[in-house]
Amino acid sequence: MDGVRITSSCVIPTSELRFRFSRSGGPGGQNVNRRETQVELLFDVANSPALGPRQRERALRRLASRLDSEGVLHIVSSEERTQGRNRDIAVERFRDVMKRALAADPPKRRPSRPSRAAKERRLSEKRLRARRKRERSPLNEDS
Repeated sequence: MDGVRITSSCVIPTSELRFRFSRSGGPGGQNVNRRETQVELLFDVANSPALGPRQRERALRRLASRLDSEGVLHIVSSEERTQGRNRDIAVERFRDVMKRALAADPPKRRPSRPSRAAKERRLSEKRLRARRKRERSPLNEDS
């Protein structure tokens, strides 16, 4: 694998991803006491040459709560029994997180006004409903 494809125009080279391994709890029985199966993926968002300036700014803004003080993204996986599988899960999570962070902002909503004809239709339907309801009620003998 030479890189992690985030979008059609953005590929993060695997050389920019750092992995740290440690012992983890979770499934594995006595295996977890001997093997370092927990994987922590680290990606330096602030200094990555793979990201353009606008992409970097957008990622830093959207991932601010997930970055440490140096602008490094940490993703941890310890669900599986093997280091390789946890590594794959961490890379997949990284891809999903970055894809959401780099997604374009939705276009701003422009408020619109109903046309004069639409207002007239609404009011005439309202009058018609009111008349139907009035005719539905029994006539009052007193008035």
